[in-house]
Amino acid sequence: MNFFLKQILSKLKRKKQVEESEKTKIRRRIRNKKNVLSDMEKSQRSIAVFEKIESLPEFIKAKAVLLYWSLPDELPTHNFIVKWSAKKQLLLPMVKGDKMLIKPFTNTDDLRKSDIGIWEPEAQNEYLRQIDLVIVPGIAFDKNKNRLGRGKGYYDRYFNSKSIFKIGICYDFQLLELIPTEAFDVRMDKIVTPNYTI
Repeated sequence: MNFFLKQILSKLKRKKQVEESEKTKIRRRIRNKKNVLSDMEKSQRSIAVFEKIESLPEFIKAKAVLLYWSLPDELPTHNFIVKWSAKKQLLLPMVKGDKMLIKPFTNTDDLRKSDIGIWEPEAQNEYLRQIDLVIVPGIAFDKNKNRLGRGKGYYDRYFNSKSIFKIGICYDFQLLELIPTEAFDVRMDKIVTPNYTI
């Protein structure tokens, strides 16, 4: 390997390390802010976000909507999912290896906790028809509609070959000016927080 190529590879490696370090700092900072939220604050902010979602034309028109069954450190989605499950085809992700499979949500009794701690539908059949809208979680988003996830890349790989309208949702403090991005990161079409819509 020649000298110049070694220099280029070394610079790229250092750049990636700096970006990973910055992502780690953002994840830690956001986690600390989430930890001080009360259940009441989480609930109120979730209501504010989903009232906005319900008024968006993309949601009103959508027949099949992919969401997520929220973990304790995510903006709560449970009440919204239960509310709309009788009116729209709601879907939840299931992780299998490094892929995300999509399963229909029927009711809370059919959810089972996976090995990685995510509540997933127990339904046997994967949903393979058209999805009109995806409501996406994230650790942080920025004002250019970039998303920082948990670092596993499930959503980025899933979106890679699909054209679906994507709405990122989060608390206000998860919306940053700028987050580090990589070539494979997929931008959202809209970001909704309790006080902002981008």
